[in-house]
Amino acid sequence: MKEKVSSKSRRSGIKIMSGLIVLIGSLAYAMVFAVVNGTLGFLSAMSITALGAAGIAKALGAGVALSYGWIIGLAIACGVIRGLLRFAEQYLNHFIAFRLLAVLRNKIFIALRRLCPAKLESKQKGSIIAMITADIETLEVFYAHTVSPVCIAVAVSLTVLAVLTFALSPYFALVALLGYLTVGVIMPLISSSKMKTDGVNYRREFSQFNAFYMDSIKGIKDIVLHNAGEKRMNEVGQRSGNLLVHAKRLKNKTAYSQVVTEVCVSFFTVIAAAVGVILVATGKTDIGKAIVGVVIVTGSFGPVIALSALPGNLTQTFAGGDRVLDLIAEKPAVLPVENKKDFDFESVEVKDLCFGYDDTARVLQDVCLHAEKGEIVGITGDSGSGKSTLLKLLLRFWQKESGEIMYGDSDIDEINTSSLLDNVTMVSQTTYLFDDTIEENLRIAKRDATREEIDEACKRASVYEFIQSLPEGYGQKTGSLGENFSAGEKQRIGLARAFLRGSKLILLDEPTSNVDSINEGIILKSLKDGKKDAGIILVSHRESTMAIADRVYRIENGKISEVTNGRQK
Repeated sequence: MKEKVSSKSRRSGIKIMSGLIVLIGSLAYAMVFAVVNGTLGFLSAMSITALGAAGIAKALGAGVALSYGWIIGLAIACGVIRGLLRFAEQYLNHFIAFRLLAVLRNKIFIALRRLCPAKLESKQKGSIIAMITADIETLEVFYAHTVSPVCIAVAVSLTVLAVLTFALSPYFALVALLGYLTVGVIMPLISSSKMKTDGVNYRREFSQFNAFYMDSIKGIKDIVLHNAGEKRMNEVGQRSGNLLVHAKRLKNKTAYSQVVTEVCVSFFTVIAAAVGVILVATGKTDIGKAIVGVVIVTGSFGPVIALSALPGNLTQTFAGGDRVLDLIAEKPAVLPVENKKDFDFESVEVKDLCFGYDDTARVLQDVCLHAEKGEIVGITGDSGSGKSTLLKLLLRFWQKESGEIMYGDSDIDEINTSSLLDNVTMVSQTTYLFDDTIEENLRIAKRDATREEIDEACKRASVYEFIQSLPEGYGQKTGSLGENFSAGEKQRIGLARAFLRGSKLILLDEPTSNVDSINEGIILKSLKDGKKDAGIILVSHRESTMAIADRVYRIENGKISEVTNGRQK
């Protein structure tokens, strides 16, 4: 049975972070070095202000062991070390981020290839493009500016608390701890909860807008021809306005969170100063330690302030990361068959085949069909009757519900997927051409094909003379989405691919729907002449196309029957 797609709630932020961190994999060593460098860098920066405070305390008469020369020298050394460590930290963070972006794009491609074509038929291509581009770029913020800062904030805070507790006064440590928890934990959690919905809504609106805008660009010719430009433009403007509303709402909450964070830092700075005054007044510490303690507390908020700024970016990062993790984890409609049977096509027998895309719509019901090598079997029927679905089931793009699809004496579920794809090729109604040369588009079917094989395949598809008439011949660029060619020309190039592939069973879905009657006749003659080398199952609504078939089946309301002399049996 097919996997039933169910709606699921969004992952929690912790689960998304965990899933994204797992992807670091072998780059974990670089992340550790980045955290160490970042921690030491922050401590070096804090040491500069602490040494300055020590110099002021010495001037006020406090007992500071270091001379002014040593204080100045150490401050300069800490500044140089801070710069070097900061460079190393940023280099390592971005090294990890950009390497992981390449890994993620590769994982997404692998996931799409695994899910294709069944699951992808229900996905918007614009949304997938948004995931590959915008969502992946958003994750760069997570790897370069989130994971390392969080670890650095924890390490620096613990170090500072230890120094304050054992070298100065536990009271300073208590103030610092309360400040860290407020600024680095409580505030981010509150901000995240408030911005979570807005971040998810923004990424969703962005993805939907991207899909709609891509469709508008691709269909601009039809929009103009139907004088729908103004209506489409207004809708683009409306969707853009909705996206802007979500963006403003998110920015406003981010700005508010930053203001509250600054107020909290100022508050705990004042508290630290008050504690220092009280400690000196009560004789529990001297003026030198009080000044150094207040300066250390005040200067130690840098890493935790970075944490408080994370929710504004993380809400979008989590939304994008959730979609990426969903796609990587998504199960295909059918799992590839491995380590079972290989076969050489001689015949296919379909018995009592039933299939539906969901629980309420049965597309095919008790379908029976037979096709052998050396014959052409035609399938006709109204649009939406299930003709294309039947072809996809013969390639196991979907999992059949019941019945049998037997290649020889082997059920399709027992045949290795690689062997099935080697024996069976399908030419769909719409041929996709990559933005490359015609030759490279043809060689997708057979990388090591000779020029003679390519010529022969193109002649059989009635596209050879057209290619030769082009200025660059086989080297002619097809353009983005094959825009340099008509639908009929693209369809014939797709048919040439199938012939070049050399499969023993060719499934043709409306192969002549976009060609004129002359080219249709040439293609049909090529199919008839070439059937001795392969079996052909031909789907078409044209009676003229069905004329070359040895047998014709008609599908009506999900049921199939054989047609003889224009009448159904």
